Amino acid sequence: ASLFKPGDEVFYAGSVGRPGANMEFHLVDERIVGRKPRTLDFAAAAALPLTAITAWEAMFDRLDVAKPVPSAARAILILGGAGGVGSIAIQLARQLTDLTIVATASRPETVQWSKDMGAHHVVDHRKPLAPQVAALGLGAPAFIFATAPIGGVIADLAELIAPQGRVALINQEAADLFVFRPKSVSIHFELMFTRPLLQTADIEAQHRLLNEVADLVDSGRVRSTMRENYGRIDAANLMRAMRFLKSGGAIGKVVLAGF
Repeated sequence: ASLFKPGDEVFYAGSVGRPGANMEFHLVDERIVGRKPRTLDFAAAAALPLTAITAWEAMFDRLDVAKPVPSAARAILILGGAGGVGSIAIQLARQLTDLTIVATASRPETVQWSKDMGAHHVVDHRKPLAPQVAALGLGAPAFIFATAPIGGVIADLAELIAPQGRVALINQEAADLFVFRPKSVSIHFELMFTRPLLQTADIEAQHRLLNEVADLVDSGRVRSTMRENYGRIDAANLMRAMRFLKSGGAIGKVVLAGF
């Protein structure tokens, strides 16, 4: 190891190519590891790496939000604003871009959470999205980041996005993406495990971005998205956490800590 020394406090998402994520000791490639934020304990820090890498890569590597879309509004629609990825995506977009952030949420508590994360506007994904976004008076958004499945809203998304806009997807689902073809919308898939699984030449980008996220946290610009701490890592708590996640009611991230 050359990026760290014994005793350094770190955080990381790891790789699905290696087993044992629920065990006490891990073997991890240092190039996908960042320094843990000094202002967070390990539980709060653990909520961040997987979702922060996903959001960062989706917005800055795939969507390339710094590059404008001609005639489009400098706005991004984030589906699933109160989820784990949506929660950190809103914060990163608010702190690192000039985009107007429109998030989707449907319950009072998820609407408030999305606003607390930094969303300028929140629309209800249980109602038609295109008229709600149009009513904001922003114009057609340049970008859509779908952190939730799009099957039920894909026609709305194709209607509301700007011509030549860009869409990032993180879910595996069957969807007719050809609805975006008339507007020449580009579709980008994001899987944060691509770099470690395929050992890409730029794998160390994950080390650098995690360090930047840690700096943002320590400067008070980004906060942990941990909402629930289910206690120590054991079979019973893992099953309890999985049941809660499958219920669809989770906000932010669920964490287990300690052995």
